[in-house]
Amino acid sequence: MLQPGDLKRGLIIDVDGAACLVVKVTIQTPSSRGAGTLWKVRARNLKSRQKVEVVYKGGDSIVEPDFERRPIQYLYSDGTHFHFMDQESYDQFAFTEDALEGQTPFLIDNMENLTCMVVDGEVIAIELPQFVEMTITECDPSAKGNSATGRTKRAVLETGHEIQVPEHLDQHDVVKIETETGKFVSRVSKGS
Repeated sequence: MLQPGDLKRGLIIDVDGAACLVVKVTIQTPSSRGAGTLWKVRARNLKSRQKVEVVYKGGDSIVEPDFERRPIQYLYSDGTHFHFMDQESYDQFAFTEDALEGQTPFLIDNMENLTCMVVDGEVIAIELPQFVEMTITECDPSAKGNSATGRTKRAVLETGHEIQVPEHLDQHDVVKIETETGKFVSRVSKGS
């Protein structure tokens, strides 16, 4: 059992009998005396994909559903489905783009270090790593001497996803992207 103070993004909680992934937690502390702290949780039902909002008060108990996380590998996309393999059992499964909800721009063929969530023997969701490294396949030429400026330019990554990067980066540079926001974090040094 969890307490409201234990809630954080990425946790799986039980909401009305359904496993839900916590997306955001907002803590509201009323200014009047005697009023208790409220934890407003925005979550996503992992089976139906619907958004769920629930409010907890101090002292409430929160049930953690019975689920398992397993390491998986992304294999490929056939145009309609994205295929994965469980790295422990070697079972394969697939999701549609809609079911992956914005995660597809960060999936590179044969990508490892992914995790799937299994509830009642059924794979219900995947988790991307916090950061991924991807190659820029298309961007305007770099402007020499602009590494100190804060200006950015559009760049297309190997999956076709577009991001803003600093002006001094070039095509074929490898960049680190945060999967939660889809934003540029840093350039990956050529030696690593």
